[in-house]
Amino acid sequence: MSNTLTLDKIYHASYVLKEVIRRTDLIYAPKINPKANIYLKPENLQLTGSFKVRGSYYKISQLSDEEKARGVVACSAGNHAQGVALAATKNGIKSTICLPDCAPISKIEATKSYGADICLVEGVYDDAYLRALQLKDEKGYTFIHPFDDVDVIAGQGTIGLELLDQLNDIDAVIVPIGGGGLISGVAFAIKSLNPGIKVYGVQSSGAPSMAQSLEHKKIERLAGVQTIADGIAVKEPGVNTFDICSKYVDDVVTVTDDEVAAAILSLIEQQKLIAEGAGAVSVAAAMFNKVPIEGKNVVCLVSGGNIDVNILDRVIKRGLLTSGRSYMLTVELIDKPGQMLKISQIIAENGGNVIGVHHERANATMDINGCFLRINMETRDFKQIEEIKKALLDNGFKICNN
Repeated sequence: MSNTLTLDKIYHASYVLKEVIRRTDLIYAPKINPKANIYLKPENLQLTGSFKVRGSYYKISQLSDEEKARGVVACSAGNHAQGVALAATKNGIKSTICLPDCAPISKIEATKSYGADICLVEGVYDDAYLRALQLKDEKGYTFIHPFDDVDVIAGQGTIGLELLDQLNDIDAVIVPIGGGGLISGVAFAIKSLNPGIKVYGVQSSGAPSMAQSLEHKKIERLAGVQTIADGIAVKEPGVNTFDICSKYVDDVVTVTDDEVAAAILSLIEQQKLIAEGAGAVSVAAAMFNKVPIEGKNVVCLVSGGNIDVNILDRVIKRGLLTSGRSYMLTVELIDKPGQMLKISQIIAENGGNVIGVHHERANATMDINGCFLRINMETRDFKQIEEIKKALLDNGFKICNN
């Protein structure tokens, strides 16, 4: 087939992948944003835990016998790695995967389990990319690009075909962006068949490579990236993906790590879904009204769920703080009997739950018998936090973080 992205190529990818991938069902999720009709496309439930297996499998299926015999090499923050490893092993091909050493342990171990040889590279995705290109030249491997490849993009575009088949009257689709392979395929498929549907991209505010490049109308490379959404921590978009996004994507917005943490927590609590940071950015954009979706039928593409358990624990704690579900209250008091009891009673009367207490003696600027009481509380929301603080103030207590 040609090396140009066409609707025929995406349909062909859909045919090839029919017996390999899982056709993930749409999930209605009205609580994500009550102002819109939100649906989730849970590619976190895909084989290997992310959408990446679509593009990597289709790409590998299109290799010549000579290319297959040489083996393949890929670079990834984790999800593409697993897709390539699975696809290569299913096709009897040797695979070597370069991963940044900051990749979650769970992704590294999962990639090994699919039969790949692992090469850990110091740095981020872009450093792993350079090492993979070196191995390609040294060993003669066939390089499987994670996003800037027409066959890979076509494989990801099969999600767009599924969405149009699964839901009538879609107004908008919200898609995570790292290098841009996923949104390029999805946007091309959807806009080719129904130009009226809006396609919005979402990046982390700590890695806004595509957003910045589109704004300045040229490909730009970020000096560095910093985000909990490791799967989209890409310094520079691809040539193909930048071109396709320029033509077919309506807007690209960014979300903060705190917003991503809140989205991950919301997906766990409300939908019983585990999403990684990169997979949850689309939900964060809908939750925090980053794109105009009020009254619309909107699909949020949850692109992956391969999050390390240790990171998940930290993200949940961050999400609780961000959504007003947890709060650390610091009260300055005179150190005398009964103070802690009275504070606890006030918190309990206002529906809060004390889960931790730390007592500190006075510092040099306080009365000699003064002290600090740091209280960690479980709360419903920010409104309840303010009610508890007001009750304490009304009872004569001095709050330091008012």
